[in-house]
Amino acid sequence: MPEAIPPRRLDAALAWAQQLRLPRLEAQMLLLHTLGRGPHDRAWLLAHDGEPLASGAWTSFEHLCRRRLSGEPVAYLIGHKAFYGLDLRVNEQVLDPRPDTETLVDWALQVLQAQTAPLIVDLGTGSGAIALALKAQRPDASVTAIDASPQALEVARHNARRLNLPITVRQGNWLAGDHGRFDLIAGNPPYIAEDDPHLAALRHEPRMALASGADGLNAIRAIIAQAPVHLRPGGWLLLEHGHEQASAVCQLLQAAGFTQVQSRSDLAGHARCSGGCWMESPAP
Repeated sequence: MPEAIPPRRLDAALAWAQQLRLPRLEAQMLLLHTLGRGPHDRAWLLAHDGEPLASGAWTSFEHLCRRRLSGEPVAYLIGHKAFYGLDLRVNEQVLDPRPDTETLVDWALQVLQAQTAPLIVDLGTGSGAIALALKAQRPDASVTAIDASPQALEVARHNARRLNLPITVRQGNWLAGDHGRFDLIAGNPPYIAEDDPHLAALRHEPRMALASGADGLNAIRAIIAQAPVHLRPGGWLLLEHGHEQASAVCQLLQAAGFTQVQSRSDLAGHARCSGGCWMESPAP
């Protein structure tokens, strides 16, 4: 590993980070954060790359780079992440929002297109990413965000206040209890198998939001079982899952009585979300 000799200029600091095999974009974001600037202010950084870097700023930048190389998400290091046009505050109590989850938001907006003032619930809301993205796009919607973690709910509440997007935030175990009936139930539940070796690379994120049973489908099974009595006739259940789980999730939805069962692909072309429509009224 290259010796951490304090560079005198911003461009030298970026060059040092790239010698450590840190992607240039990530190095730029960490340096901008160190300098108190926004993560998208890269044009400023390019225009000022010959400026001197104070020793205190170098120490902070070096520390952030080494933490990133240990696997910590950039979002945790700088404290926020862009999602569906929103600037979300995030920390280690919530998942780092992924661009693939925007596929779920796109689909949700599509199924709600003809609906007036829809009732929506986001399960396992974490930072509030899905709930707040839907509220931002559909101001007429009533959106409820549910999570089992009090710490995660504090992050979601903080984001809702910052973004001035009024949603209802509740603690709960998926849909257990009386949460009413909705036009849309959506969520990004944990879906990784407990013994999956990929979990090691995600050790900085909350495990309860990642792993769910021997095959990763325990949470999805629970949600599908609970959803029918919480959906209005014609309501939809949309769930994110692993890229190899679409067939299994669709089978679970069909077995539970959902119709129009289908999947949607993420930016890489993987089937990332599956869902179905509930046409029956719940038993009295």
